[in-house]
Amino acid sequence: MRWIVDFFYLLAGLAYLPIALYQVVIVGKNRRGWAERFGGVRSFDLSKPRIWLHAVSLGEVNCTPLLVSRLKEKLPDHQIVVSTTTDTGFARAVQLYGRENVFRYPLDFSAVVGRVLKRINPRAIVLVELEVWYNLIRMATRRGIPVVVVNGRLTERSARRFRYIHAWCRSMFSDLKWVGAQDEAIAARFQNLGAHPQRVEVTSSLKWDTAIVADHIEGEDELAAAMDIDRKRPLWVCGSTGPGEEVIILDAYRKLWDDRRSTEPVRCVPDPPSGAGLSAKHELAPMLAIIPRKPERFDEVARLIERSGFTCIRRSMYKEDRRTDPPHEPIVLLGDTMGELRKFYSLADVVLVGRSLVPMGGSDPIEVAALGKPIIVGPHTSNFRLPVEALGAKDAIRQVGDGSELAAAVASLLADPEKGRELGARAREVVVSHQGATRQTIDGIIRVLGASFAR
Repeated sequence: MRWIVDFFYLLAGLAYLPIALYQVVIVGKNRRGWAERFGGVRSFDLSKPRIWLHAVSLGEVNCTPLLVSRLKEKLPDHQIVVSTTTDTGFARAVQLYGRENVFRYPLDFSAVVGRVLKRINPRAIVLVELEVWYNLIRMATRRGIPVVVVNGRLTERSARRFRYIHAWCRSMFSDLKWVGAQDEAIAARFQNLGAHPQRVEVTSSLKWDTAIVADHIEGEDELAAAMDIDRKRPLWVCGSTGPGEEVIILDAYRKLWDDRRSTEPVRCVPDPPSGAGLSAKHELAPMLAIIPRKPERFDEVARLIERSGFTCIRRSMYKEDRRTDPPHEPIVLLGDTMGELRKFYSLADVVLVGRSLVPMGGSDPIEVAALGKPIIVGPHTSNFRLPVEALGAKDAIRQVGDGSELAAAVASLLADPEKGRELGARAREVVVSHQGATRQTIDGIIRVLGASFAR
């Protein structure tokens, strides 16, 4: 059967080749790591027990640190190696676990998978959310390597797609030794696709546990100083934004700035001393920070900000030294560095969680909630339905339908800081009340490892 699967993979690869070349040559994505993708993973010490954890992209990688830490506590003699697919996920995994423990996820051709399994020789394979591939699961199972899914997330749309390959799908899902699903509906979808009911448990989401409940984030003061963010002035942060979203945000910001200018007196401040940075003579509206989700869009968003008539201040240009020339227009801060999104969130008075104003499925609101910030999302949140629903049930989030509603929601929260603080406090309470998935997930993995070792 795997040769038939390889044949279809080859056809799909040929069809996708023009897109892949465009991403590599024009966009600059996925230029590195192709040797590992074709099985050129370095050989590990085969005498040492090892767990292979796969997290496809940045979001999945970010929910693994606590899981990995607890696994190491329970299994101190085991090495944990991590594979990722995307460039941003790989960079984050290297930052967390070191290059020696991180590699690119291999293409699911049988010869490639066989080579990688031989070189890694894992005692178990842990897949985060839904990164299930036919050859990997079937070949690992035949070699006695249990495969589990943690933080399982399976949308109805994805389930319908799997049903198109019903026969292959059922054999693949039936091989899974354990599934930790985020809720009952997801657990039912895994079972309908072939996972054994006794192997599927509802654990909630690991992201509730990995969210750090804190009032301040290390490095936020340095970020504020480098970009000369006036802490006395409201800051609206839009994080993980996607294509088509920044236009809506900038239009809403223009409306906020125009409305503030027409209703408030000009607040004059003395000319700033040399090195004082972004302080301006006329501050009539909150500051805005936009942090695109994908780094290859940084330049595109910078151009968009400038075409919209705003002064664009790029974080990458002011890593240490601050600006000395005060802008004459309202400014927009562009977060064009990696690993600083939470710092921006911690400085915010209001946060829009991106990829939700346009049909991209939304982004994770949990880490914003853990910081106690008032959260706004758009109408498109299907990828994070569970946390959005949990926050909505406690009146701990604001959902808007379009740009005009966005401007009104931001203006309302900024005009009434106490209301914003109450919204953020309720959001933080929701996070705390949902924590505990990591412990249940560790228990599930340990049981599978115990059963495998007993054989």
